[in-house]
Amino acid sequence: MTEHYDVVIVGAGPAGLAAAEAALAHGARVAWLDAQATAGGQVWRRDVEHGWPPRAQRVIEYVTQHANATWMPQTQVVTAEASELLLQNESRAWRISYDALVLATGARELLLPFPGWTLPGVTGAGGLQALAKQGWPLAGRRVVIAGSGPLLLAVAATAKRHGAHVLGIYEQASAATVHNFAQKLWRWPGKALQAVSLRARLAGIPYRCGSIVTRALGDSTLQLIEVDGPRGVERFECDQLAVGYGLVPNVELAHALGCAMKYEGAHPCIEVDAMQCTSVPHIYAAGEVCGIGGHDCAWLEGRIAGLAATNASIGASLLRKQHHARTFAAALREYFALDPYIHDLSEPDTLICRCEDVPLRALEDYDDARNAKLATRCGMGACQGRVCGTALAELGRFPRSGLRPPLFPTRLATLGELHSSCSQGSIP
Repeated sequence: MTEHYDVVIVGAGPAGLAAAEAALAHGARVAWLDAQATAGGQVWRRDVEHGWPPRAQRVIEYVTQHANATWMPQTQVVTAEASELLLQNESRAWRISYDALVLATGARELLLPFPGWTLPGVTGAGGLQALAKQGWPLAGRRVVIAGSGPLLLAVAATAKRHGAHVLGIYEQASAATVHNFAQKLWRWPGKALQAVSLRARLAGIPYRCGSIVTRALGDSTLQLIEVDGPRGVERFECDQLAVGYGLVPNVELAHALGCAMKYEGAHPCIEVDAMQCTSVPHIYAAGEVCGIGGHDCAWLEGRIAGLAATNASIGASLLRKQHHARTFAAALREYFALDPYIHDLSEPDTLICRCEDVPLRALEDYDDARNAKLATRCGMGACQGRVCGTALAELGRFPRSGLRPPLFPTRLATLGELHSSCSQGSIP
């Protein structure tokens, strides 16, 4: 039988947690699910050595122990329609229905190709942070953090906390741009304090602006990197390189549900109103999936969505705080916009699709994702184009093509459940 809930929340990061807390406080029967084994998302991912941040731990304990809450870890949405989801975990597939749905599916890293980016030892910045928190050994390793935005500081602090020797932080934005951004931080005192605290924890680690990693070198693993900066091209030895050029909203489920989209640059995000309502009735969205904004936006928007999903009143103060947080996010996009030089780092033999080993030269004769996929298998691997398709859209090659269910790699047994749903007329 299909399980029914008043509110279903997809995603257990700050937005999903805030939505769950708000909905439970107003008497709703809530199901919340996430692909990860533990709640917290990327920002509040549980550190195997240090646990959750205190704020996250409080909310997670409240929600997981609440009598009206059903927590579904390691669970993915396979396909969906306006009132029902088909779910899958390690052992089974099942359906749930809802009165209201909150999409808090977060974001993934924007990984842009450059020569050597597939070498062992090269990861995304957020990827390195996740690995460190999950116990991957960093003690004594020589680590370089590169890319753009304040996330680089947080990643460097995590790596240092886990024993890494952080050689330097290389920010692609110019020194003048970073200085001008810092001059505006008085409008967000909390962010200014965070920046000061992070810089104090990273004392002694070089922070170079206007610097871009252009190449990673090594025989079977990373050994050297090339950095193009104010001093020209320099080479540095290192064991680990983490490059982060920002985040991209996870909108696949929203697309499947027919939610209207808007664009931030080359990437879609969900369009919502002031109450976090999407264009589809009874479906709400919060956090990064509505546009990259950081955990403050996610928390505030999750709370608004949880209240709206239960028809509870939403105070003007909460809406003002959310607007203020979104203003900060807009400033980040403006000041840390990527230098077009980054888009031109790939060479003809640079792999674009890592899953299917497709180099850039194989895509030269195609102007849309579908034809490129049919001819080269680009985007047909395990990630289903989430990495290469997103990169190609950012590089201006071609936008990602339409999505079809299932949303994630799926067992045959689950597809059987999907067929059963179709035959009963519940999921198209």
